[in-house]
Amino acid sequence: MLKSARKQQRDPEGRMPLAEHLRELRNRLLKAVVAIIVVTVVALIYYKQIAEFLTGPVIDSVGCKKGEGIGGGHPEPCAQITANGLLAPFTIMLKVGLMTGVVVSSPIWLYQLWAFLAPGLHNHEKKYALGFVAAGVPLFLAGAWLAYAVLPTTAGALVGLTPSDWDNLFPADEFFDIVTRMVIVFGLAFELPLLLVLLNFGGVITGRRMLGWWRGMVVGITVFAAVATPTGDPLTMSLLAAPIVVLYFGATGICLFNDRRRRRGNPDAGLDDDEASDLDLTPAPVGDVEPVSRPDDPEDPGPTRRNGYDDVT
Repeated sequence: MLKSARKQQRDPEGRMPLAEHLRELRNRLLKAVVAIIVVTVVALIYYKQIAEFLTGPVIDSVGCKKGEGIGGGHPEPCAQITANGLLAPFTIMLKVGLMTGVVVSSPIWLYQLWAFLAPGLHNHEKKYALGFVAAGVPLFLAGAWLAYAVLPTTAGALVGLTPSDWDNLFPADEFFDIVTRMVIVFGLAFELPLLLVLLNFGGVITGRRMLGWWRGMVVGITVFAAVATPTGDPLTMSLLAAPIVVLYFGATGICLFNDRRRRRGNPDAGLDDDEASDLDLTPAPVGDVEPVSRPDDPEDPGPTRRNGYDDVT
């Protein structure tokens, strides 16, 4: 049985001893690993269906038809997915199961990461962090789906480079390595706008600065798409770069709205640490003049004088 790290009374400021932090980290990691293992085991049971789901669009796009296999005299370049070696099907099954476990269980291990960081956050920061986790999972899954959607186009562009008298064999382990890399790269790329929003809510960058970066960001995203996609063809690059650019401008709009909301509560919120705030130096109007009695006026002795002063000082 795991010893809970939260049975004792919680510190109102979220402070914990080092041993409690390590115990909490162990419990969170174990829960995340158990979730991945459980999903992986279920994925191993349906390994063939998942493998066919991943390879189906590629086979439909560039697969050799019956009678047009290796040495079949096919008119256009085509490919066949093969398993090389006696242990290849077993290792491929483990790769497919583990990849499915990590992707499908992402809501659980992302929540465990947030739950480990939450005690050190303020109440309003906890609300924002939970929102980031809730938005990060759909963004990651959207990137993974996009990688799966562009995979047939990528395979078609690569196979199209094959000379007409050559044949293509796709080793299955190499194919699933490419699929895994594309899923991770596309999924993490979709997290970029969320990271920028996180930095804005933390006061690191402003929406106006992000808006000023738009030209460089568009060029940088395009270069990243060219490097991240295996083919580098314009169509695949556009399929990756265009959604990220749209998400970037969406994140910029959220940051501008947050900056405006923050300025309403604090006019100096947008200033740098070494920047002086604006001071209103307009002279204030002077009120009505109060009549003051003369000390030598016998009709108006005024306040009691002590040692020549009008008050007790």
